[in-house]
Amino acid sequence: MSCTTILVGKKASYDGSTLVARTEDSQNGVFTPKKMELVTANKQPRTYRSVLSKFTIDLPDNPMTYSSVPDALGEDGIWGAAGVNEVNVAMSATETITTNARVLGADPLAEDGIGEEDMLTLVLPYIHSAREGVLRLGDILTHYGTYESNGIAFSDKDEIWWLETIGGHHWIARRVPDDVYVTNPNQLGIDHFEFNNPDEYLCSADLKDFIAKHHLDLTYSNQHFNPRYAFGSQRDKDKHYNTPRAWAIQKFLNPEIEQDPRSFAIPWCQKPYRKISIDDVKYVLSNHYQDTSFDPYGPEGNKISQRAFRTIGINRTSQTAILQLRPDMPEDISAIQWMAYGSMPFNTMVPFFTQVKSFPDYFTNTKKDVSTDSFYWQNRLIAAISDPHFKHHETDIENYVEKTMAQGYAMLNAVDAAYEDGQVLDLSQKNQEISDYVKLQTQELLNKVLLDASNLMTNRFSLSD
Repeated sequence: MSCTTILVGKKASYDGSTLVARTEDSQNGVFTPKKMELVTANKQPRTYRSVLSKFTIDLPDNPMTYSSVPDALGEDGIWGAAGVNEVNVAMSATETITTNARVLGADPLAEDGIGEEDMLTLVLPYIHSAREGVLRLGDILTHYGTYESNGIAFSDKDEIWWLETIGGHHWIARRVPDDVYVTNPNQLGIDHFEFNNPDEYLCSADLKDFIAKHHLDLTYSNQHFNPRYAFGSQRDKDKHYNTPRAWAIQKFLNPEIEQDPRSFAIPWCQKPYRKISIDDVKYVLSNHYQDTSFDPYGPEGNKISQRAFRTIGINRTSQTAILQLRPDMPEDISAIQWMAYGSMPFNTMVPFFTQVKSFPDYFTNTKKDVSTDSFYWQNRLIAAISDPHFKHHETDIENYVEKTMAQGYAMLNAVDAAYEDGQVLDLSQKNQEISDYVKLQTQELLNKVLLDASNLMTNRFSLSD
C-alpha cells in the first residue's frame, strides 16, 4: 500500500483543531472499494484473527464504538483505515514506510505479526487519548511484531502522536509540536528524537540498547539523534516516489522556503507561514505538481519531466479521511470525519459527525459492481472520464468542490449555532442531509463531464448529418 499523510497541530490549524489526514492508496494496478462503517461494541470481535497472517489475539471485553473506513469487499481483511471512537480519540492507520537492511538484519519482520489490515481494529476501540494509542500499539508490536513497516497517527483534542515501526518488534513515536504540520510520504520520517524527554518522545523499552548493539546511529556524537538516518532509507527510488511529495506540500504551505524535490533533508515538520484549513489539506492531498514542469496535466515540461515524480493525487487512491477534533465544543459535535473516495484531484471532502447511530447509505453501501448509487463509484467514474482531457473539466470540478465543501461548512456552522443555543439535534439526520446534497451535486457533475467527454471523443466530426 502507498499513502500520503499530513498532520496539523492545534496552533497551526485555522480553528485550533488537531487535524490528521491521509490518502489511502492501493498498490499499482489495484483499486480497492471502500465504505464508511460505524462499529458498535456488539460488532467488535472478542477474538481477532488476521486474514493475511496467522496472527490471533483475544481482545478486551469493553470496546467502544468507533467509525472506520474498511475495505468494502473484505477479501483481505478489515483495513479499517481511519476513525474516531466514542471519547473522540482518532487514529489513522497506516502510512507504509521504508527501512533498511541494517534494521531488518537486526530485527527481521515478523511473518505472523500484525499489519495495516489489523491495527485500527486492535487499538482504536480501547484508547482514551492519543498517547494511550501509542502505548497500546507499541505493546502489541513489542509482543507480536509486524510483517511490514508502517507509520500510524493518533490524535485527541490536545495532541497528535506519530508512531513508526522499526523492524519486526521495535517502534518509535513523537508528539507533533502544536505549531507545526508534518508531511510524511512512504518513508520513515521522524528526523529528531530525544530519549530523555518522555513527554514528547516514546519508544520501545530497549531501543537505545538495540541501536548501540547493532551500530544503527549514523549521526556524529555532537549531533542530535536522527531516526531517519538510523532506521530509514535513502534510495534512488525515494527521490522520485517519496521526497517530491513532501516537497510539494511544503512548497504550498511554506512558499518562502527553497528546497530540492529530490532532497533527503526535507524536514519532517515545518511551521507554516499561515494557519492551515481543511481546504488546504484537501488541496495538498490532491496535488499533482501544479505550476511546475512535473505536472502530468500541465503545459510546462515534457513527457519525461511530467512523469518524473509520483503525484500525491494519484489515480489509485481509495479513500481520504481528514480527522478533525475541534476544541471547546460539546463532545457530541467535537469530532468531524471529512471523507472523500477515489482520486483526489477529481473529488470533494464531506464532513460527518462521528457520535451517531449510523452513516448515510450513499457512503456505506459500496458494492463490487459499479453503481451510481455509491459515492465511491461515482467518484471513480468522474475521474476516469475526466482524466484524458483534465483541463477541459477542471473548472467544473473546482466549482463542484467549492460548492459542496461550502455546504459542508454551512452544515457545521448551523449545528454549532444550534448547540450554542441549547438545542440537541439528530446528528445522524444532519449527516444524511449533507450526504443527500452531495449526492445530487455529484450526479450533476457526472452528467456534465460525461456529456463534455462524449463531445471530445476521437471519432467526433463537426457536421451533424
